[in-house]
Amino acid sequence: MAFFLWAFVALGRCSQPEKYEAYLFAYFTGNGPNQEAIHYAVSTDGYNYRALNNNRPILNSGKISTSGGVRDPHILRGADGKTFYMVATDLYVPKQGWNNYAMILMKSSDLINWETSVINIPETYPYEFGDVDRVWAPQTIYDEAAGKYMVYFSMRQGKNPDIIYYAYANEDFTSLESAPKQLLYNPTNNACIDADIIENGNKFYMYHKSESGAPGIKLAISDKLTEGYTYPNFNRVDRETDRVEGSGVFKLNNSDEWILMYDVYGSGRYQFTKSKDLEHFEVIDNDISMNFHPRHGTVLPITKKEYQRLNDKWGLPEGLR
Repeated sequence: MAFFLWAFVALGRCSQPEKYEAYLFAYFTGNGPNQEAIHYAVSTDGYNYRALNNNRPILNSGKISTSGGVRDPHILRGADGKTFYMVATDLYVPKQGWNNYAMILMKSSDLINWETSVINIPETYPYEFGDVDRVWAPQTIYDEAAGKYMVYFSMRQGKNPDIIYYAYANEDFTSLESAPKQLLYNPTNNACIDADIIENGNKFYMYHKSESGAPGIKLAISDKLTEGYTYPNFNRVDRETDRVEGSGVFKLNNSDEWILMYDVYGSGRYQFTKSKDLEHFEVIDNDISMNFHPRHGTVLPITKKEYQRLNDKWGLPEGLR
């Protein structure tokens, strides 16, 4: 009997998820030639980040995109704890300006090797979205109720404002199951882009950029992932006076505090803020250091083994251990 009890306890210990002890920052660097590509940086404390691969791309944009450019990478740990999903905008500004038609879906088991697919929205859904000329900033979240991964992003049709849509990815994470549906209904009818959804306390917090009208990052909250988002108010959640975009929220390891970071794109800065309630944030820029200049990225908490694997591949950045 003692043996079986020991075996049960040992099995339970083995099945416990590993602790997150570091962070991976996925980002791109700018709008110019060779800048629209996915880069990695790592941190051991969530405040001090150092670029991997000498701040060179970790994936070849020319091979994974149709445009030659990749922007706005969003990285997610899957529900199984060991599969990773990354999505990005397929856009090369030097040739296309700000009009694009596709996004990139990526899947990995090690954060290093990625299987990639491109979804061209007007070609895939010509009846519903044949006139779309902007497909921007996709992100992914796991819908526990549906048992599927939901991809959400903004699109613009004709003279209409940018609207945030969603669709479920297929099982292989290579395409969408059906035509996108509208996710957010903004009562001001402002253009909305760069949505970022965080689940906490049985509520879903959606942060997004107001692309038109009053600037800043706005917050809408719902009890359901795919509907019912309302605004507590229309104040800026960010702590800036300049225009900002590309909000990314992540939880600090072993903490009840959250980080909201965003791209202060007009002045070439990146700002970090901190909160315990996901609604009120304070600037912590003096606590942050980076040896690179990111644009619109996301941070993923990672384990010690995953951190070591990344360093084994691209070298331990100076200043980290």
